[in-house]
Amino acid sequence: MKIAYLFLNGELLGKKEFYKNFILKNEGDIFCADGGANLTYMLNLKPLEIWGDLDSIDKEVHKYYKSEEIKIETFPAEKNKTDSELLLDYLSKKAYDRIYCIAGLGGRISHELTNLNLCFKYENLYFLTEDELLFAIDREYRFENLINRTTSFIVFSDEVKALNLKGFKYNLKNLNLKRGDSRCTSNIIIENGAEIFFEAGKILAVIEN
Repeated sequence: MKIAYLFLNGELLGKKEFYKNFILKNEGDIFCADGGANLTYMLNLKPLEIWGDLDSIDKEVHKYYKSEEIKIETFPAEKNKTDSELLLDYLSKKAYDRIYCIAGLGGRISHELTNLNLCFKYENLYFLTEDELLFAIDREYRFENLINRTTSFIVFSDEVKALNLKGFKYNLKNLNLKRGDSRCTSNIIIENGAEIFFEAGKILAVIEN
């Protein structure tokens, strides 16, 4: 599996050892959006590239990565996309099977919500914290080796039509959900290969580790 890690400028939710061990176990290419480089520096990781207007990266970190000949792509502060979206545009063309976004949550709520919405624009984008994994589901998904995990499904469209859950503590059959409905919060996977599928709409999955 070809993996990319994208470090953003939010909070590193969890212990440093969790992220270092996860990346060690699941090798991949590391990229930073601006201040995300401060986190890779703290974790003693070397990114392939750093993108952004560089208003958030610490001077010491910038100087260090420049001395290490890390590729740094600089953009103007006034632009039509965030640093993270610019970098995701680039990564989406590189055929990664999974892009793990780290430190995309926490911090300013406007940034957090904007980041989560990116799940519905880019395929295979996962937001990773020590406690949770968040990602968008496009019509169907099969949950392998996740028995007893608490899982929530959040509606991100006006409506989700004909939602089905199989292999969960609370299964569903052809349920229509509206934006704001809390029916699918804190369900539990009880079978290997549990499934979700639906006819139309947008759903954000949250799996608790």
